[in-house]
Amino acid sequence: MAQDHDAVRYRANLQGEIDSASLYRVLAEAEGDPGSSAIFRKLAAVEDAHAEFWRKNLRRVGSNVPTLRPGWRTRALAWLARRFGPDFVLPTINVLEHADSATYDQQPEAVERGLPTAERSHARILDALAGKSGGLKGGSIARLEGRHRAMGGNALRAAVLGANDGLVSNLSLVMGVTGAATSQHIILLTGLAGLFAGACSMAMGEWLSVNSARELYAHQVSSEAEELKQVPDEEREELVLIYQAKGLGETEARALATRLMAQKDTALDTLVREELGLDPDELGGSAWVAAGWSFFLFAGGAMVPVLPLVFLQGMAATVVSVAASAVALAAVGAGTSLFTGRTAVFSATRQVVIGAAAAAITYGMGALVGAALAG
Repeated sequence: MAQDHDAVRYRANLQGEIDSASLYRVLAEAEGDPGSSAIFRKLAAVEDAHAEFWRKNLRRVGSNVPTLRPGWRTRALAWLARRFGPDFVLPTINVLEHADSATYDQQPEAVERGLPTAERSHARILDALAGKSGGLKGGSIARLEGRHRAMGGNALRAAVLGANDGLVSNLSLVMGVTGAATSQHIILLTGLAGLFAGACSMAMGEWLSVNSARELYAHQVSSEAEELKQVPDEEREELVLIYQAKGLGETEARALATRLMAQKDTALDTLVREELGLDPDELGGSAWVAAGWSFFLFAGGAMVPVLPLVFLQGMAATVVSVAASAVALAAVGAGTSLFTGRTAVFSATRQVVIGAAAAAITYGMGALVGAALAG
């Protein structure tokens, strides 16, 4: 019985290592920077070695060694990394890596092999790649941390939640008007109005947010340039302290800071990245691109409960609208599991329940208001 329990645990560990190794290899292939690509390849090799360790343990307890392929979450993140680049998924992977870093702490075989230490080391490396902490040595520090910090958040999370906002809000709006027992044309018009009004509002809000941030960042860069001009020695000392905090010795930190400060453009670029955490070439990204994505993500979600109203009539339109929205909510819920670590079934079910509750509440309110107006 104990051996059977161990075999189940070993297979779960093996699946996790296969997932990690596969994902790191994809990141290595998709990463344009040779240094970062090499880091991902090394991480993949370590995970391959861990996978072989669990295969040996399975053989030791007399269990068959299964031929496993990466799980659905890993395949989804890999597809996103190939399509949008490693930066798009790295924050999500970083969160999941930290969540799993204690997995081996209570497993004696893993502790004896030193796997808990290795997993925490991987989490720290991803921290550095995602721009959350230091630890990488040499001239790549500024490039790595500046690039990833400039993302300004988890793009994958924003995409999923943006579509969810449009879906839930417009489903609730359509159900509320349906509850008031108004005509099909009024319901459709309301749904379309909600779609465009919500999408425009989201786009405008995103444009204002990003543009305001860009203006603030531009002012900070200007101030940094003035400080570099007026007090270069103080700026050099700040860089020395920053690199010492990242783990470099004083001599190495001072040599690196001096080399970077030797050229005005390089010095300003480095100071902006290190002190402000900004990419001076992007300053948080384009406000128009952010607004466009916000508009289309919200509109895409909001379109789901509206489309059946265009092609169907009466109760059939309502039923199909609700059913399509439930499917879309389940898909959104599964999408959230990519960055929460929850199972797809749990996340999808939770999302459907929340969306259904919101739709039911607004339907009931619509019915009450409709009855009151009719009376």
